[in-house]
Amino acid sequence: MPKSPKALLTMPPAAAQALRTLGENLGVARSRRRESQRAWAKRLGVSIPTLIRMERGDPGVGVGIYVTALWLIGRSGALADLAAPAEDRGALESDVREARRKRAVRSAASAEARLARKPLKAS
Repeated sequence: MPKSPKALLTMPPAAAQALRTLGENLGVARSRRRESQRAWAKRLGVSIPTLIRMERGDPGVGVGIYVTALWLIGRSGALADLAAPAEDRGALESDVREARRKRAVRSAASAEARLARKPLKAS
């Protein structure tokens, strides 16, 4: 039996549950389409045991197989949105913290100089 990569052994429980749910949903999608495991495996280009592992959410199944299964049910386009920069709240929070840090760097003398400037007269 091949040795499992450390990343698979230390997968966070929430990530493992999400993968199991994805596998189960793909199995339901196959069943609703009245496709046999043999036919679905052939369309995916995998063996039946690999298809069964995928439908159980096995993290050892290659991501390409999951993506191909999503493509078969017309959902592969949604995959790119999962890590879209616009939806990355962690990076957005980091950007906000960085902007605040940069803003706080201004010296008091700089702020006083701006306040001391006379406003432009409107003509």
